[in-house]
Order: sequence, then structure tokens, then C-alpha cells
Amino acid sequence: MKTINKITIITATYNSSRTIADCIQSVQEQDYPHIEHIIIDGASTDNTLEIIKSMPNRVAKIVSEPDKGIYDAMNKGVALASGDIVGLLNSDDFYVNKQAISRVMELYNQQDVDCVFGDLNYVNQLHPERIVRKWHTGAFKSGAFRMGWHPAHPSFFVRNTVYQQFGVFTDQLKLAADFEIMLRFLEKNKISNYYTEEPLVNMRLGGATSGSFSNIIKQNIECYRAFKMNGIKVSVLYPLFRILPKLLQFFR
Repeated sequence: MKTINKITIITATYNSSRTIADCIQSVQEQDYPHIEHIIIDGASTDNTLEIIKSMPNRVAKIVSEPDKGIYDAMNKGVALASGDIVGLLNSDDFYVNKQAISRVMELYNQQDVDCVFGDLNYVNQLHPERIVRKWHTGAFKSGAFRMGWHPAHPSFFVRNTVYQQFGVFTDQLKLAADFEIMLRFLEKNKISNYYTEEPLVNMRLGGATSGSFSNIIKQNIECYRAFKMNGIKVSVLYPLFRILPKLLQFFR
């Protein structure tokens, strides 16, 4: 088993001045030494880039130019990534502690798998120290996606070679391309995986897909389309199966 050392963290930004400092600081404070942090900025008109450059950071590359949205930005980051492992950290997210990346890399070298994923905490937008609810992912089983299961994308770390072999984020979906790529990797192509029952990332509530009821409906429709795009049969009741696990998060 070949030891892996380097990880690339990709952050897509656009007018992210309110939260980007927490994100940058979170990566900077990780105790794992071999981190490449790539920032893909959509030509922000606020002081996002100035904040990044003013802070201690591990940013190896910054690209700032107009793009076609967050998934286009992520694809640019993947194309630039030189790490053995690739993780995606949104501009308003941050790792749960200073050992999060060390833990991910430790698991890779212990388990020799294609992807590692864990749990996620949803936190209050204005008071990110407050956990609002928890995303308990659970281990992957074949067919799980059809029953509403899927990992929290910011806690999903993948070998760079998997992107090279099975492709990057589709431009056919605007709200669920992260769901589609995990479906494609795990369910369709059966990449090897390991689930760790511990939170890795804190995510602020209020993102694009949770910010409005309309977007939640659109995202569910796109998730249904993702199955069709990958030739995987799914019930027309899938949106109900998808909602149920999320409701359970509230009761936990």
C-alpha cells in the first residue's frame, strides 16, 4: 500500500467577505503539514480577496475570474489540484477542529480506499459556535442513494485519480451536481469507501439549496434527474425518501 501525503482543499468564493476569514483560518490551523489550499473566486466585487491575502494562510493558488457558478469553480479547482486527495470546503464552512485533516489522511493510509467521508454539524449563521443540528451520514450500502441516503458533500474526500477516471461536476445541474457526483462515484462506479462516525466539518445554515422552499423543490427534482443521467432506476417517490432522513436529523 502506497503512503499518501498531500491533500488539496478547494474553496469557491464569490463576495464571501462575511465568512471567508473563518474558512481560511480553519485550513491554516490544521495540524496536518501537507495541505494545498486553492481558492477559485468568481470575480468578487467586495474585499474577499483582500481578506484572504491579509491573513496567515496556506493558499497555494488563487484564480479570480467570472465563472458559471459554484460547480464550474469546483471543476477549475480540481483541474489545478496536485494533492493525492481532494476535499471541498465552502467559503462559509470550517473544520470542526485542528485535527480534522490529519484524521482524514490517517484513515486513507489505514484503509487504502478511494474516498473517506464523515458527519457534519449545521451551525448558526451569526453564531457559528452554536450547533443547530447534526448530519449523521452512516455507512454506504449499495442502493442507499435510492432510499434518500447520501454523504454531506463538504465531509466527502476523494482521491484525485477518481476525478480523473470518472469525471468532474456536471454542468447540467445547478443545485445538485454535488449529489450527482457522489451518486456517480459510489453507486454507479462502486469506488471503495470508508465512513468515519465523527463530524469533520461545520456548515453554516442558509446556503443556496436550503435558503428557500423553491430551491429545495428544485434540488429534489435535480436529484431525481441525477439517477436518470447515470442509468439508475429510482422510484417516483424518491423525493419523499430523501426528505425523511433529513427530518430525522432534527429529532436526533
